[in-house]
Amino acid sequence: MSDNKILLAVNGTLMRGLELNPNMLAAGAEFVSEETTAACYRCWTINDRHPGMIRTPGQGKSIALEVWAVPPAGLGDILQKEPAGLCIGKIELADGREVLGVLAEPWLVENQKEITELGGWRSYTGHYYSE
Repeated sequence: MSDNKILLAVNGTLMRGLELNPNMLAAGAEFVSEETTAACYRCWTINDRHPGMIRTPGQGKSIALEVWAVPPAGLGDILQKEPAGLCIGKIELADGREVLGVLAEPWLVENQKEITELGGWRSYTGHYYSE
């Protein structure tokens, strides 16, 4: 990984083998690691198309995600292709590090099915990645 790349945590369709992962690859992103968040996030399925994750201190769980190294110019390309209501914020990982990551605006998860207890998008969809 080159030093000028930005670490980006993704928790849904941008992950390896999923629908929007080609957006990561086209932007020059490199997979770094599988991680989990600190136990302070909740996650919903947004119309069974993608997840929405929000930090909720004191009432969340750990959510599985992937960390990628993204060139600065590629970050904008990735974000412009994300569905409305998803944004970038700081995500706390289980080991205490903070990285940029994809989060949901609160309006996006209203009246959607919560999947927090399943621990993440792959557990909800059953789409696991193997090399």
